[in-house]
Amino acid sequence: MDTTSPAPLAKPRLPTDPASLREAIIQKLTYDQGKSRLGARDRDWFIATALAVRDHIVERWIDLSRATYETGAKQVYYFSLEFLIGRLFRDNVCNLGLMDTVRKALEPLGVDLDKLREAEPDAALGNGGLGRLAACFMESMATLSIPAFGYGIRYDHGLFRQIIRDGWQREYPEDWLTFGNPWEFARPEIAHEIGFGGTVEAVPAGEARVRHVWKPAETVQAVAYDTPIVGWRGQHVNTLRLWSARASDPLRLDAFNRGDHLGALAERMKAESISKLLYPSDETPAGQELRLRQEYFFTSAALQDLVRRHLRVYGDLRSLPERVAVQLNDTHPAIAVAELMRILVDLHDLPWDEAWKVTRGTIAYTNHTLLPEALESWPVPLMERLLPRHMQLIYLINAFHLDEVRQRFPGEDRLLTSLSLIEEGHGRRVRMGHLAFVGSHKVNGVSALHSDLLKKTVFHDFHRLAPERITNKTNGITFRRWLHQANPGLTSLLVGAVGPEVLDDERALEKLRPLAEDAAFRDKFAAVKRANKQALAQLVRDRFQLRLDPDAIFDVQIKRIHEYKRQLLNVLEAVVLYDEIRSQPTRNWVPRVKILAGKAAASYHRAKLIIKLAHDVARVVNSDPTVRDLLKVVFLPNYNVSLAEMIVPAADLSEQISTAGMEASGTGNMKFALNGALTMGTLDGANVEIKQCVGDDNIFIFGLTAEEVEAHRREGFRGEEAIARSRRLQEALEQIEAGVFSPDDPGRYHDLVAGLRNSDYFMVTADFDTYYAAQRQADQRYRDRAAWWRSAVLNTANVGWFSSDRTIAEYAEEIWQVPVRR
Repeated sequence: MDTTSPAPLAKPRLPTDPASLREAIIQKLTYDQGKSRLGARDRDWFIATALAVRDHIVERWIDLSRATYETGAKQVYYFSLEFLIGRLFRDNVCNLGLMDTVRKALEPLGVDLDKLREAEPDAALGNGGLGRLAACFMESMATLSIPAFGYGIRYDHGLFRQIIRDGWQREYPEDWLTFGNPWEFARPEIAHEIGFGGTVEAVPAGEARVRHVWKPAETVQAVAYDTPIVGWRGQHVNTLRLWSARASDPLRLDAFNRGDHLGALAERMKAESISKLLYPSDETPAGQELRLRQEYFFTSAALQDLVRRHLRVYGDLRSLPERVAVQLNDTHPAIAVAELMRILVDLHDLPWDEAWKVTRGTIAYTNHTLLPEALESWPVPLMERLLPRHMQLIYLINAFHLDEVRQRFPGEDRLLTSLSLIEEGHGRRVRMGHLAFVGSHKVNGVSALHSDLLKKTVFHDFHRLAPERITNKTNGITFRRWLHQANPGLTSLLVGAVGPEVLDDERALEKLRPLAEDAAFRDKFAAVKRANKQALAQLVRDRFQLRLDPDAIFDVQIKRIHEYKRQLLNVLEAVVLYDEIRSQPTRNWVPRVKILAGKAAASYHRAKLIIKLAHDVARVVNSDPTVRDLLKVVFLPNYNVSLAEMIVPAADLSEQISTAGMEASGTGNMKFALNGALTMGTLDGANVEIKQCVGDDNIFIFGLTAEEVEAHRREGFRGEEAIARSRRLQEALEQIEAGVFSPDDPGRYHDLVAGLRNSDYFMVTADFDTYYAAQRQADQRYRDRAAWWRSAVLNTANVGWFSSDRTIAEYAEEIWQVPVRR
């Protein structure tokens, strides 16, 4: 590996023996918390211990930041609207190698380390795979000693806390910051002004030149909060800098003194709403405006911040591409293209051509979706009102861009429409995915299939224009979080079987392959899985008074609730299985527990109805004595990283059943396979590559391919055709439609079923029979203990390639041009 990145630090200056750490914890409890040992609760001990551990991070962090600038190392800036980092205590302690030390330090104090970890709330900074990927990438960049900043928003209340009442999702604010965040450092001295609205004036700037001056009608302060991100074995520490919105004037004193106490706070409330919630509902014009404000707010703050830093160290913005790599994590920060041009042209007087060269050389864009609604576009009137200067710049970028298209492809006027940054039909809108593509030197998909589909579908014409620009970087996960920490029992077994190198090099997992034929090892592997299932079963029993059989197949689907992810297909199979268990009581059924979890967007009513259906089915199935515990259905509310860390190690079967061609990659599929679960999936996203790695005999594949899905849609497929061919599906839908599972409201699911009978855009009915057959194949495999656990071991052995360290190394070499150290 290249060794031009900053050299590793000397040994830490702070003592790391248990007695010294114990004294440091007591000092933090007394002088930072103001608590005595006798009065301290678990949360107090958590904060005191976290602060003591943080001290061990800070010295490395400061030294490495200084070394980065002293060596002139290129830095990566990762822009993401989400960073789903979860709890950081175990992450930091493990990566520093202090777990045993912390445990020994706390034992004489009578403090239970496991209870202390539970006192830490999950950081409410993300929703699903996009945010978790960003968190894995930040940890891997630190592990590979790549100097990096993550930039995002410090949400006060995250997405929402999901409460289930009578089977319906209810949304409440997350309260993760109520007791503070001991890992972060407030940086009130680092604040950038973010403008909105106003006017743009053309000011003479010499002979035949004009300078455009944006005079915002409103400004908001973006205040920095820094969280250190520790790499494996503490060799490197990077920074996650999140921005909190503050009003420039927190109180209009004149209004307050007139007695208008609420009006005096109106501007403050409007400003601070920017960092209140992740993904506010965009059903209203006000909601759409708030989303655009959020995206511009953190993107502008990040660019101002890195430009300030670059100028302080290097003095010339023309060298930005040599010292800075900006990676846009999906389309949310695409406004960065126009904002960087504004900074370069308006604020630093770079000529347009030079500024464009710098912008495109600095920015790269990761696309995460083929869904049209996720490829953001904004109404032109909203952009002109909220970001008037940026709209001017986008028009100019578009003009030069279309001139190039016209010159390259004369006479192909259709291309001018498809490649324009402005969509003209059904109201003029700015296509943010197009802007990100045009302003980036590299655009990547996140699985081989997804990257191929990008070239064939949403960016087909762009691929003709710039055939070398689209590349693939299949997603990955950090094994430190999803194996070492989430599954210590399996980690211990692996270290004993193949040696400690498995902790540092994911490729060492390949040494497990011969052990798949070792019956004694398979038994140990199965014992670890059963222990994890027992732990999850205990959690379910404690929370829901529902007993689960740890010897049943734990069949798991945990992810954001969306029609294309097809939780509905899973629930329908549960209904059919329920019917068949009752009608064929003497058949040799394999006991099964279906476990679902995930949040539906607050305004996504169909997804929320699917959650309700899952609960209605669970209520009927779980209370029916004729089922004899052969089937249970469980929906675990308020899905987050910590819950995933309990569920993933306990899963036998991993449901990755999205409509083919619609899931960009998925990372849950990787986490489950790493922990020895077999995948039940379509040929979608990274399932394709998992199949290649684990082998056809160790995965259950069903359903239409992406090409077949597209053909069905072109041919006007209707679900009633598939339903007529499937007696099982027909009976299940009739039951649901008739109100068997919703006697309090028999018509509740009428529209849901009608949608399946008609267009069935997500091919639930088309794939049902092959899905049902694949599930019975899984039953058959599970009956054969040797065959199942052979496949489980081979899944763990063959998925080392899905480490986020591998993904980040590919980004570093092919997109960012930065060295890595392993």
